[in-house]
Amino acid sequence: MNISQLETLITISKTMSFRKAGELLNLTQPAVSAQIKSLEDEFKTVLVDRNQPVTLTDRGEVFLEHAERILAVVDELKQRLSDLEHIPQGHIVLGTTTSIAIQILPRVLSYFHNQFPLIKTSIQSMASSQIYTSVENGRIDIGIGYLIERNPNLKTSVLYYDTFELIVSPRHPLAKKQTVSIEVLRDTPLILLSHDTVGRRFTDEIFKAHDIVPNVVIELSSSEEIKRMVEIDLGAAIMSKQSVASELRHGTLKIIPLRELEVSHPVGLIYKSGKYLNSAMQQFLSDLKGMPETQFISSE
Repeated sequence: MNISQLETLITISKTMSFRKAGELLNLTQPAVSAQIKSLEDEFKTVLVDRNQPVTLTDRGEVFLEHAERILAVVDELKQRLSDLEHIPQGHIVLGTTTSIAIQILPRVLSYFHNQFPLIKTSIQSMASSQIYTSVENGRIDIGIGYLIERNPNLKTSVLYYDTFELIVSPRHPLAKKQTVSIEVLRDTPLILLSHDTVGRRFTDEIFKAHDIVPNVVIELSSSEEIKRMVEIDLGAAIMSKQSVASELRHGTLKIIPLRELEVSHPVGLIYKSGKYLNSAMQQFLSDLKGMPETQFISSE
């Protein structure tokens, strides 16, 4: 058995075709067939059902699971050997919210790409609650989000603190007020984030604590979409202060101070405890932890 045979079996499981697998692996179809036949002979079992479309047998599915684990170990070995060169390099899969990706990642990643050109990054956008699950199950390497829970399998490190604010357009009736009572939220049309976000959970807790049934006219999962809706005066919103920093500077949105919302929410790094950190992840975590809070926070 060799690594090439395992890669061939995995590719067949995805393409469901000997021909397509060969095209992806730059092998002839007879060579693909020969590799699978060699595996089957060595383990004295049938791994692939050759009817169209090609599928794995039950034994093939069991074999596939182990083949993927073996290749993961090989990839980690390659990375560990590469790390011996003492040059930060490798690939990092980051998971973060849309607003954080837009607000802070351009500055952070620009710095990293200039300082460490061998570090490559991919970014997946998701709710903070999903970041924890994705880090724990290995779908992403490092998460950047609101630190909302404790998990013994994960480590966290605070980067900065954010608040949620009542946001309106300059033309909104509330825009002329310096401060307002929580009672205005009973009748004010609101554009809110979806229920799987930290901001919405916090907002719902405020509503519950004050026995308020909000007048929700629109629900959206994207902070960027909500900002555009508020700018054209379709309603007020309760949003992350950092997510509207640019609009506040340009005067297209305005904060209406509301005492009940004055709660600091930590935003930080989330990564798996005990996970092998390649040199890219070590450098990324080390540098972000060492950055001052002002690096992440935009001023009004």
